[in-house]
Amino acid sequence: MGDRKTIYLEQGWEFVQKGIAKLIEGLPGPEFSSEDYMTIYETVYNMCTQKPPHDYSQQLYDKYRESFEEYINSEVLPSLREKHDEFLLTELVTRWANHKVMIRWLTCFFRYLDRYFIARRSLPPLNEVGLTSFRDLVYRELYAEVRDTIISLIDQEREGKQIDRPLLKKVLDIFVEIGMGHMDRYESDFEASLLEDTAAYYSKKASNWILEDSSPDYMLKAEECLKRERDRVSHYLHPSSEPKLLEKVQHELLSVYANQLLEKEHSGCCALLRDDKVEDLSRMFELFSKIPMGLDLVANILKQHVTAEGTALVKQAEDAASNEKAEKKDVVGLQEQVFVRKISELHDKYLAYVKDCFQNHTLFHEALKEAFEAFCNKGVGESSSAELLAAFCHNDVK
Repeated sequence: MGDRKTIYLEQGWEFVQKGIAKLIEGLPGPEFSSEDYMTIYETVYNMCTQKPPHDYSQQLYDKYRESFEEYINSEVLPSLREKHDEFLLTELVTRWANHKVMIRWLTCFFRYLDRYFIARRSLPPLNEVGLTSFRDLVYRELYAEVRDTIISLIDQEREGKQIDRPLLKKVLDIFVEIGMGHMDRYESDFEASLLEDTAAYYSKKASNWILEDSSPDYMLKAEECLKRERDRVSHYLHPSSEPKLLEKVQHELLSVYANQLLEKEHSGCCALLRDDKVEDLSRMFELFSKIPMGLDLVANILKQHVTAEGTALVKQAEDAASNEKAEKKDVVGLQEQVFVRKISELHDKYLAYVKDCFQNHTLFHEALKEAFEAFCNKGVGESSSAELLAAFCHNDVK
């Protein structure tokens, strides 16, 4: 078998270039027969395995990168620069998809470089070179405009407008993929701005709602906002954004206005407890469990409210005892028996709240216990509330 005919760089590259041109013209679905593909592959292979000075591995590696750069500068960037808003997003998705197709084909054409030349020289692999060219030339120029367009669309959706969610998903996937295994591009180039915008958006909403709405209505809105943000994550944001996004919403809607929500005169926590608003109290528990020290605030109001109700019962019993000065019957007089039954009913009522609305949380059991301790040590007639309760229980089980 005779020696192979030497393929010179200009001659061989001209042939490979024709294959690349055919690839570009056929995007996104170029058609190469197996014979076409093998001819290009063998040409590259032969140019890389010839004896020096005709081993053109380094030159072909450089031209591989230059092929992407020329294509991007001549076709991709001019097309993208003339588009804006959603048209820019659509074009970017198309160009990115085409670019990945081009990477797959060129990586196959130049596969010998990946297997031997690149491995020996510790150079970036072909796939990485292709992705880096798009990142450096396209992404870095356009990501800020793309990011701002996406955030604008998200805010429009928050206001009730229907947007193209699949399109946003595809664009945000570019932010992830361009990181080549890392999330830094998505996080710093998109997510940080989204979180800042989200905080500003809900801060403005909350400042109006807290003035206009009752606490139950406000909490319904907060609950719905959190649900919709979770829905956004499931449809087009990266899953890693969910806890950070929800934290921003919870801070602006709940943490900032926690005390005002709980203390609203006619609809705050005390009013809900007084009016037996079980569903609203359950919602309050769910929402306030998501913010730092939120449940402590609710439990403290429960404690104050129960203490106030119990103290009022003690005062009523004291007044009745001093007015009537009735003779004691057995151990506990009639008024004292009424008082003890009311205290027992009070405990049962709020224990039901603790179980049904506050999910048996330890904080609320403790709040209820401390509230009863506070007023049960007060006197009724000649006995303390605690003594009356003990005597009542003793007689009740006889």
